[in-house]
Amino acid sequence: MPPRVRDAEASRRRILTAATAEFAAHGIAGARMDRVAAEAASAKERIYAYYGNKDALFDAVFTETIRQILDTVHFDATDLPGYAGRMFDYFTDHPDAQRLTTWYRLERPAGHALAAVVEANRTRLDALATAALTTDFSPVELLTLVQAMASAWGTMNPEFAEAAATSDRQSRRRAVVEAVGRLVT
Repeated sequence: MPPRVRDAEASRRRILTAATAEFAAHGIAGARMDRVAAEAASAKERIYAYYGNKDALFDAVFTETIRQILDTVHFDATDLPGYAGRMFDYFTDHPDAQRLTTWYRLERPAGHALAAVVEANRTRLDALATAALTTDFSPVELLTLVQAMASAWGTMNPEFAEAAATSDRQSRRRAVVEAVGRLVT
């Protein structure tokens, strides 16, 4: 029987996939490396060898999440309603991405800056600063409001979410796009 060949890249992908689900469900503090290892069919020692520690693994997961969002949701400073609609779609289709973003904000309010986040913010703010928009909001204010509206439906408390369930996805998306449109007109 030939010796078993390790595929380090496949192992890293399995670990990231398992860690994404674990961090989305439990946050950084609640995540358990033994659950990640079991789900990834990997030894915990491999996780530490590849990523160093739980915080570094979260950073890798969140960086990959940001890259996926940026690759999927095109930012266009001249079409903020369209951008908000695409962000709404992404977070609706990928609730783990929104949960990871929430955990990042909750558990890393003053942590070290992740390069992917810094770059995403800089790129969007620079684009807003040079766009010819008819609004009294600064680029920072505008991006904050657009992102908040695009993600609002996924951040409701369960009691309100039940009341809002009478509104279908298409209606919620339309409300987001229309509200952002009003910001820039």
